[in-house]
Amino acid sequence: MIRIENISKQLSHRILFIEASAALNRGEKIGLVGPNGAGKTTIFRMITGQEFPDEGQISVDRGVTIGYFNQDVGEMSGRSAVAEVMEGAGPVSEVAAELRALEAAMSDPDRMDEMDAIIERYGEVQARFEELDGYALEGRAREVLAGLSFSEEMMDGDVGKLSGGWKMRVALARILLMRPDVMLLDEPSNHLDLESLIWLEDFLKGYEGALLMTSHDREFMNRIVNKVLEIDAGSLNSYTGNYEFYEEQRALAEKQQQAQFERQQAMLAKEIKFIERFKARASHAAQVQSRVKKLEKIERVEPPKRRQTVAFEFRPAPRSGEDVASLKNVAKAYGSRVIYDGFDFMIRRKERWCLMGVNGAGKSTLLKLVAGATEPDSGSVSIGASVKMGYFAQHAMDLIDGDRTIFEELEHHFPQAGQGSLRALAGCFGFSGDDVEKRCRVLSGGEKARLVMAIMLFDPPNFLVLDEPTNHLDLDTKEMLIKALSDFEGTMLFVSHDRHFLAALSNRVLEITPEGVHQYGGGYTEYVARTGHEAPGLHS
Repeated sequence: MIRIENISKQLSHRILFIEASAALNRGEKIGLVGPNGAGKTTIFRMITGQEFPDEGQISVDRGVTIGYFNQDVGEMSGRSAVAEVMEGAGPVSEVAAELRALEAAMSDPDRMDEMDAIIERYGEVQARFEELDGYALEGRAREVLAGLSFSEEMMDGDVGKLSGGWKMRVALARILLMRPDVMLLDEPSNHLDLESLIWLEDFLKGYEGALLMTSHDREFMNRIVNKVLEIDAGSLNSYTGNYEFYEEQRALAEKQQQAQFERQQAMLAKEIKFIERFKARASHAAQVQSRVKKLEKIERVEPPKRRQTVAFEFRPAPRSGEDVASLKNVAKAYGSRVIYDGFDFMIRRKERWCLMGVNGAGKSTLLKLVAGATEPDSGSVSIGASVKMGYFAQHAMDLIDGDRTIFEELEHHFPQAGQGSLRALAGCFGFSGDDVEKRCRVLSGGEKARLVMAIMLFDPPNFLVLDEPTNHLDLDTKEMLIKALSDFEGTMLFVSHDRHFLAALSNRVLEITPEGVHQYGGGYTEYVARTGHEAPGLHS
């Protein structure tokens, strides 16, 4: 359906692709992977004709419809969310617009003399609208929006009043409703809560067209894709299978290449030693010459390219008392909406609580209460002896000074630390070399999140309170963070929609439901096994 043939592409001084080729065939669900800045979004933009390769070509079969979702949703206002979604449903929305225009023409007294032609055209357009299942369109639009966690009120309200994250969901819903032959989805899992993520996963599994997508959510990608396309040093490498299989294959290929490289290096060393030893002897001249020629002809094996991932190691945190946080008889309401009433909760040292609950259940409120960012209406919240808290919230990213460079921001927080250790810290969180000279105001959401995380973890707290810490983080940084937090000796309370993160780090689950609060010993994996669902509100 789509062929990428020998493309080369350079962006300013960066070479993205060198004679790279790949294909997207009917029914394939492909995960596009590669480090940040490797050119994933550029591939999408070239397929949709927003950019062009410098050499080579990208061809799309005639008549193939493409739906492209990216993070730039553009302006939306003046319509309800449902109308906005229906507007993007491809051919059927154009037919609906013509139907409305013809209905207006039929009631226009100035056009009486054209009425026969208008009525005839109306019959044709109406038949086409029925053929495209147009009358079911609104129902389908509402179904998709409900899957993405919209309430009826939000569906019918002005789309312009929604936050950026909800507008993203509207833009995604447009593509899903359109059901094109090919879907290009650039990070569809960002900004989604766990329930919406699982709904989208099921939707895409049942989608019959071809799919090319990027995602920083490894579990989500793993369950959907049947092929992985990797951007690696300018080329496109294809692996059949899911994301986990791709990781195994890549590790195996690297191991084989390393072994091949080492064997060849040993052989070359032996040959060079022979040449050096006998090059001055006339009796061995012919042998030496033939070995020199042989060496010139050998195709050299390159060592495998090492992925640059830097491990972050916690300095040991000071030990806290056994009781880390205690909530007694806590009540909290926003207007008439009661979030907690008579709520008791105790967090003890080394417990790692993950909070589960549908949107609006009160997960972030609980984190704010514990972190002291909001006060209970009644009851008490107390923090234990020797507890040093680190609180990561989405608004923490707004507290970074835009005029400082990354390095200056780190220096501001840690004036006593040496240049070397701050550079090492920046490197662990993906800011290598000159990156540390970037001004904070130009940083992307992911870069800001990494910087806030670096500041929080450098002088380690013994109690981490984390609200969606993996939002915006790429797969490699997320892996690094999971590894670092696995070795963390302190206590944790966190909210995340990333199932890999939840499973790797939790040892307790607090589930907040309208019926009440439930506590589970054992982490997220045990929670899923015991409840039979991956998130509250989804019963499988």
